[in-house]
Amino acid sequence: MKKVGLGIAVVIALVLLGGFVVNQLGDVAKAAQPGDCARISGALDNPKYQALDCGSEQANVKIAKILDWNEKACPSGGMDYSTYTGDATLCLMPNFVEGACYGQNSDTGIAKVDCATKDSVKVAKVVSGKADRAACGDSRAAVFPEPAITFCLERGDQKQ
Repeated sequence: MKKVGLGIAVVIALVLLGGFVVNQLGDVAKAAQPGDCARISGALDNPKYQALDCGSEQANVKIAKILDWNEKACPSGGMDYSTYTGDATLCLMPNFVEGACYGQNSDTGIAKVDCATKDSVKVAKVVSGKADRAACGDSRAAVFPEPAITFCLERGDQKQ
């Protein structure tokens, strides 16, 4: 089994910040829809939400689900979703692009980087419609159940 190392674990932890809750949603909840993308910046000290096209280089998250008033948590059974909370709670997942590499960023938590960047993580494959770790073979899997998607991750800073 291929060892993918500490870099992937660190990046996954930063992306998925299970306890990442932001309280400045305001009117975003009224316009936001599952599948929409955004850029979260100021992640640690003054979070800001900016709606963006999913193809934008700056879009670092995708809305997986908007919780109804009676729902207390994002879907379970895979990776933890980040949340953005105000009048409603948005369950967020990374807006990973197949073939792209990601690394740590102090403002956004994660950002696209050159694959030669130390401790970068490469998204080797994106499997839409399946939340299945086995789809990644020997690669590290980041699985989200709703919507079902599996990201297969490898070290970006090492030749495969």
